[in-house]
Amino acid sequence: MSKIKNTIRLIANKAKSLLSTRKRIAIFIILILIVGFVGWKVFGKKTSQPQYQTAQVEKGTLIVSVTASGGVSTANSADVNTQTSGVVSKVYVQNDQKVKSGDPIAEVDLDMDGKQRAAQALASYQSAKNSLDSANANLYSLQSTMFTQWKSYMDIAQSSTYQNPDGSPNTAQRQLPQFYSTSDDWLAAEAKYKIQQNVIKQAQTSVSSVWASYQQASPVIYAPISGTITGLSLQVGSVLTAQTGSSGNSAAQRIANIKTDATPTVTVSLTQIDAPKVKSQDKVTLTLDAFPGKTYTGHVVSIDTTGTVSSGVTTYPAFIKLDTGAEEIFPNMSAQANIITQIKDNVLLVPSSAVQTQNGQSFVQVMKNGKVEQVSVETGLVSSTQIEIVSGLSEGDTIVTSTIQATGQQTSGQTQSPFGAFGGRGIGGDGAIRRIGGD
Repeated sequence: MSKIKNTIRLIANKAKSLLSTRKRIAIFIILILIVGFVGWKVFGKKTSQPQYQTAQVEKGTLIVSVTASGGVSTANSADVNTQTSGVVSKVYVQNDQKVKSGDPIAEVDLDMDGKQRAAQALASYQSAKNSLDSANANLYSLQSTMFTQWKSYMDIAQSSTYQNPDGSPNTAQRQLPQFYSTSDDWLAAEAKYKIQQNVIKQAQTSVSSVWASYQQASPVIYAPISGTITGLSLQVGSVLTAQTGSSGNSAAQRIANIKTDATPTVTVSLTQIDAPKVKSQDKVTLTLDAFPGKTYTGHVVSIDTTGTVSSGVTTYPAFIKLDTGAEEIFPNMSAQANIITQIKDNVLLVPSSAVQTQNGQSFVQVMKNGKVEQVSVETGLVSSTQIEIVSGLSEGDTIVTSTIQATGQQTSGQTQSPFGAFGGRGIGGDGAIRRIGGD
């Protein structure tokens, strides 16, 4: 009897468990159907609508410019160089001090190399000076000969044989060899005198050149130009070592810099597309990496239309002069230039993104009464951000600058069930709920 009761209890528990499992499955399926139906009602029938970003046509000033990069040149400064070598014994100036061309900068107690170079340079100068003195002496001699020959010619030319009583030349007599000979002697003496004058000019140039070379090797270092001393690091006891170039000749070394009062000059490289657009005197705004957020003004001084080629790329240097001096700007600082090539006032302007071109025709999209219409336009000047509208639009018109396509399910034609993912059938695929547990 007890065994029968246990069997009945086991069957009852199994039936109860099976009934509970089927209820949970049914509830889960019903929830899925409800969620799918709600999603279909909310999202399934909606059509994606584009959103528009707009702007108004306005009147203003259009500025067309060209951008280029480069650096601050050394046009307003010069190096103080020397070929001497030895120990610095005197320093006559200090940084930020004003000097004039030829002023002594420092003096050096020469070493053996320095003495040899100085002696050779001095000997060359003395030789050039002797040549100049000799040329001057020859000039005096030639001048004397020229005057003597001229006097002989005038005596013959004014004689009664070669001059008529009224003072006019006796042309017939002046054809005689004696007259020609005297005339030629004078002309030759005059020519030699003029040649010697040119010889003296050449000798003077040679003296100046050799003197400059001597100054490079001289124990005293001189200022090459007038200006303000910068970058001077010499002090008494500093050692200057002899420098030699690749060819074995003496080479100069830089010991300081002299900056003039001239305003800085910036050199930028223009592309072959931009170079023809830029003209002398075009206004420029400049920024330097060393001073972020600060803008300088200037103008184009000249453009090197010969250009340079590097790695197959041609660029054209443009030279820009700043409008005012700037003590904080140093040579070789990197710079970016915005060169203004054209300015047009009181024109209709739209953002560049608003204008589209197709088959050579420009058009914009205009918003009217909540609807977008395509309007043909005639354009003018173009900057990096704006375009001039010559005709087709009026001030205050609302135009489309960009379109944002909304994402969503696009439906059309026959209404679809939100449960299409299940093939229009139940989870089991046969139109009915599959049984669990094998019953």
